[in-house]
Amino acid sequence: MERLYLDSSVFGGYFDEEFKIWSRRLIEKIIDREFQLVFSEVNADELRSAPTNVIQLVKRVQAVQPKVTLVTPEAVALASRYVKEKVVGGSSMADCLHIAVATMAKADILASWNFKHIVNVQRIRGYNFVNEKLRHAPLEIRTPREILPDEEG
Repeated sequence: MERLYLDSSVFGGYFDEEFKIWSRRLIEKIIDREFQLVFSEVNADELRSAPTNVIQLVKRVQAVQPKVTLVTPEAVALASRYVKEKVVGGSSMADCLHIAVATMAKADILASWNFKHIVNVQRIRGYNFVNEKLRHAPLEIRTPREILPDEEG
């Protein structure tokens, strides 16, 4: 079973007109246990102040007992390295933490709707350049739509 890390934008995308079709399909597949969800402290921190409907969704998803992963010193160091290597600027540290935690947790895919700092070909190449340099496995970074391409939307 593929291990899937969702950044917080996918949970919010469940209720967003532009992203809801694909976010809902992906989250329902997680609930149906077609993917193993990797959930992190970064998600928990970001979603703590989310609207009530998003918090209810997170609780529903957590009922499938995702693999919860902590923000370790190694993940913080990796996130800092992304910034040092200028993959993104320092103001994007939370985004870097998502990538680093997913990398350290050995997620197969990270799903996001953040096109500026995460799902962007130059950024993906940069994150994976750093990962490979430090002997971490590359991380597939995709939108929910790219993960489910065989389904009509």
